[in-house]
Amino acid sequence: MITGLPYRPCPLILAAPSGTGKTTIAHALVDRFDHFVFSVSATTRRARQGEVDGVDYDFVSRERFRSMIDGGELVEWAEVHGNLYGTPRRNLEAAQERGEHVVLDIDVQGARQIRERAPGAVLIFIFPPSAAALWGRLTARGTEALDEVKRRMRAGKAELEEAVHFDYIVVNDDLERAVARVRAIVEAESHRPGRALDLSGEVARVRREIDELVAPKGTTGRAVG
Repeated sequence: MITGLPYRPCPLILAAPSGTGKTTIAHALVDRFDHFVFSVSATTRRARQGEVDGVDYDFVSRERFRSMIDGGELVEWAEVHGNLYGTPRRNLEAAQERGEHVVLDIDVQGARQIRERAPGAVLIFIFPPSAAALWGRLTARGTEALDEVKRRMRAGKAELEEAVHFDYIVVNDDLERAVARVRAIVEAESHRPGRALDLSGEVARVRREIDELVAPKGTTGRAVG
């Protein structure tokens, strides 16, 4: 007896205004649960203190980034706050082959590109509980000047309007609740008929088993009547 059908994993897109906590949620999914893998984005921005190349981001030059665009190596890319960010296509392909949900922590601009180029992706907008919470998270970082924080807040104001184009909205009012909600969404998505690897084959198998069980004793094959 099976307890679940084999399924195609879905790319999981987490997008939100800067400071909403989408990166923290992405790391929590990968660190705590099987079959989630973090997609490492390429970026032209400088590494912040404590960030590791190839782990937090692939830090590349603008010249290298442009060559990746021209070579079709990126499934999405965008310029955000003066820096280029993009998702290498190989990340999605490798995760699919391994049967893992690749988690993409990207900007709302990139999410729309993913929608067009990876129709099976699940888009989740991480929503801030309030403007005050967003301000507090950005200033607590201590990595940007006040003018930069204000610029990110103004950008976030515009990005909030994009929430309507996503599949799901998760409010990050509490990290544990937000992670649980995202995981529940992925679990539900995994049970969609269209994600089953061989639904028609499984239907045929169980139908054959039913025929064998209900067939008159001493006969084989399909039951009559």
